[in-house]
Amino acid sequence: MGSLAAVLRHPHDFYPLLKLKMASRQAEKQIPSEPHWAFCYSMLHKVSRSFALVIQQLGTDLRNAVCIFYLVLRALDTVEDDTSIPTDVKVPILIAFHRHVYDREWHFSCGTKEYKVLMDQFHHVSTAFLELGKGYQDAIEDITKRMGAGMAKFICKEVESIDDYDEYCYYVAGLVGLGLSKLFYASGTEDLAPDSLSNSMGLFLQKTNIIRDYLEDINEIPKCRMFWPREIWSKYVNKLEDLKYEENSDKAVQCLNDMVTNALMHVEDCLKYMSALRDHAIFRFCAIPQIMAIGTLALCYNNIEVFRGVVKMRRGLTAKVIDRTNNMTDVYLAFYDFSNILKPKINKNDPNATKTLSRVEAIQKACMDSGVLNKRKSYIIQSELRYSSTMIVIFFIILAIIFSYLSSTRASK
Repeated sequence: MGSLAAVLRHPHDFYPLLKLKMASRQAEKQIPSEPHWAFCYSMLHKVSRSFALVIQQLGTDLRNAVCIFYLVLRALDTVEDDTSIPTDVKVPILIAFHRHVYDREWHFSCGTKEYKVLMDQFHHVSTAFLELGKGYQDAIEDITKRMGAGMAKFICKEVESIDDYDEYCYYVAGLVGLGLSKLFYASGTEDLAPDSLSNSMGLFLQKTNIIRDYLEDINEIPKCRMFWPREIWSKYVNKLEDLKYEENSDKAVQCLNDMVTNALMHVEDCLKYMSALRDHAIFRFCAIPQIMAIGTLALCYNNIEVFRGVVKMRRGLTAKVIDRTNNMTDVYLAFYDFSNILKPKINKNDPNATKTLSRVEAIQKACMDSGVLNKRKSYIIQSELRYSSTMIVIFFIILAIIFSYLSSTRASK
């Protein structure tokens, strides 16, 4: 009912949502028949449905490499995230993980739900990895080795300074950006991007996730996870967990805005990276998550709900981003629009207002300097139209037809 109410509030979301649903079903039909590849792509759909969609448009060899790269790093992340694993057990696994991908017999039981299945049956991932081209294997091994070592370092180290924060994000996400750039280069479709730009692509996504997931991480059982740097949060509260308490709401929002402002510093690098991509499928693969990130930050900024529950873009807008992101014009327009959503939220009394405004205006200038903003109509910022009872009736008729069709299809099977 919640989804239906959202569509009624935003009827223009209906068609992109329908296309997204159809694309999802089509992607599920394209799962390979070989047992190990079937496991890998099925698992990809379970751990990241949106990622599974955008990966489908890549060429076969590159798609397989990116799928395995994602699952290997997802498994590595599962080990890091499992707070029930003793440090003396966890650290050696993280450090040696790059060697385990070559071992068809290796597995380690940890994590929950679909992540536990991934870890218990990791031999399928190893088998698929060993079928990749050597260039792909070398890139995946190198990034996994460096990431595992970095994760192990921060198991025993707190994120104190902003430099620590950037270093941690480099290990868990910047290296993903570097690895993907290596895979794109190995496929022969792209030039090798500068490490600094690849790193920013990863850091922008990771910092967005860290900001959005504050409450989930701080409430983690049996031990909370703390990724917000002390250098930032200690300006507002004595302990990081204090941000979630209602009596600290004003300070919490100021701290949140400080974190968002820090994340925005990577946007211009991200725009440069994406503008250099030549392959359309690779471009969409990279651009869609970046637009989702700037959209999420626009929602999180100055929003106390980050400390009360989950803040994320509505599914209909996500469907629009996936449907309508095809070139840099779309990217510049989306970044400009989302920065326009964030900009009016900046309170002149916020301690970081001047810095935040400067970074938002720098993003907008980069978008305006592209010279393409007048070539597209915004789908993000638009006045809500008033829909008559007739249109609502038509909507329900279409919904009934689709439901009837799907039901008959299932019955025929």
